[in-house]
Amino acid sequence: MARTESTMLPLGTSAPDFRLLDPVTGRMSALSDFASADALLIAFICNHCPFVKHSRRGFAEFAKESASSGLQTIAINSNDVDHYPADAPDMMVAEAKQAGYSFPYLFDETQIVAKLYRAACTPDFFLFDRDRKLVYRGRFDGSTPGNDIPVTGKDLRAATAALLAGGSPAPDQMPSMGCNIKWKPGNEPDYFR
Repeated sequence: MARTESTMLPLGTSAPDFRLLDPVTGRMSALSDFASADALLIAFICNHCPFVKHSRRGFAEFAKESASSGLQTIAINSNDVDHYPADAPDMMVAEAKQAGYSFPYLFDETQIVAKLYRAACTPDFFLFDRDRKLVYRGRFDGSTPGNDIPVTGKDLRAATAALLAGGSPAPDQMPSMGCNIKWKPGNEPDYFR
């Protein structure tokens, strides 16, 4: 496990487009499928990462609670499943059920989408407004495995509440911390070089 921080994609960046498989439904999902949502949260997660496992229940609850307020959550797994078979699509189906995910959990087999978002770790969160401009990126909260801080989603909750109330999240945002995305050999993005 390599502790990695998010790259902090510049605020105001437009949400990169995607079309990815949802292993739970067997259908493809695209960014445009969620055009009616007032706000959109893209979370890069996986099945095996201890940081994701640590916060997954709290994250699932947050997504479910926020859906009624206009937030659409989408999770994306971009890990190399040849070397990390616990993250394979069939295991994603089991994980979504076990963790209580009420949102699409998509598979980025080529890792192109992770690169477009400059995703670096799991979990890594990107919150977009109605115009799909980035207003928040970073951590769920300050809790990590072993630091004894409760999982509350404080940082992401505050950003989402501000956005859905018609305001803007505070610009002082903390990067997420987690396991590095497991890049396929030779596929590590240039933003790490």
